[in-house]
Amino acid sequence: MENALLLTFILLLAELFEAFMQRSETLFGVLYKLYAYYQKSIFLFFLIQPGFYVILFIVLLTGVLNISMVFLLALKIFDIFYKIELIKKVFIEREVSSEIVQMLEWKMPSWFFLMGVGMYPPLLFYALV
Repeated sequence: MENALLLTFILLLAELFEAFMQRSETLFGVLYKLYAYYQKSIFLFFLIQPGFYVILFIVLLTGVLNISMVFLLALKIFDIFYKIELIKKVFIEREVSSEIVQMLEWKMPSWFFLMGVGMYPPLLFYALV
């Protein structure tokens, strides 16, 4: 139980860092920040996704790979590669539909970036207990 709480707290800190690094007023702002890292190096882009690495470390440390942990890993992988695809479409290929452009310009509430903080750590705790 103590290990589950400690590991959950570590993931919480990683998710807070990730939310702080990606915070912006619009989705376009988020993508622009991520594209700056992507331009410098794809490895740098992956380094600012610490939640993914923390989850991988926890899986290797604990050996727990139940359905909740697989779901958690799948969500993180989908999140990272969806961001990469959006970056490619918006900044590299410049092929974006008008609907996507409108979506990228929507203002996002400040609590939006805390969704990962509110979703991933409880799911990890559930997977570990």
